[in-house]
Amino acid sequence: MRARLARIDAVLVQAVIAAALSFAHLHDIAGVAGQHGWKAWAYPVSVDLLLVAAWKRLRGGTSKGAAWCWFVIALSASLGANIATAGLLEAHAVPAWLRILVAGWPAVAFLGGTLLAHSATRPGPAASPEPVTTEPTPEPPARPTPVIPAVPAALVAHARKVAADHLTRTGNAIDTLTLRARLGVPAPLAEAIAAQL
Repeated sequence: MRARLARIDAVLVQAVIAAALSFAHLHDIAGVAGQHGWKAWAYPVSVDLLLVAAWKRLRGGTSKGAAWCWFVIALSASLGANIATAGLLEAHAVPAWLRILVAGWPAVAFLGGTLLAHSATRPGPAASPEPVTTEPTPEPPARPTPVIPAVPAALVAHARKVAADHLTRTGNAIDTLTLRARLGVPAPLAEAIAAQL
């Protein structure tokens, strides 16, 4: 029992240290990207909450594909901040793409958290079998209209430049799939951006 508690304590201490360092790196990245004050503190909280929501879904949910997707997105944000603050980023020469990523993160985190928290999960096994009824089953409710994420103006402006560049190079208007690949955003966000182009 004591060995198990020691192992749990060591893991907990390691997790707290890693979380604190990652939190600080995300705060620093938000600060150099122009998000100051409470906003710089909100960024690491949103990344950590998305990681926790995805991990919770991976441990107990059934739609593991979506959970893995959002877990990787949040982990990439955390890992990217850790790497960028390791001397690779100059505070006085922050690239525009990083400012766009930081500005667009709240919408991405909101979309991911909402999808993870409100998507259907399979209930656990019942304690006793349900009695069979002969009553007609009610009509299923209409599917809700998908939530279109709010798109920051800076991200739309950047997308317009990407679309104009694509038109100049290829002679064709940019499609949503190419726009998504060029911006590195999830499909729902790419569709919302394409609707505003």
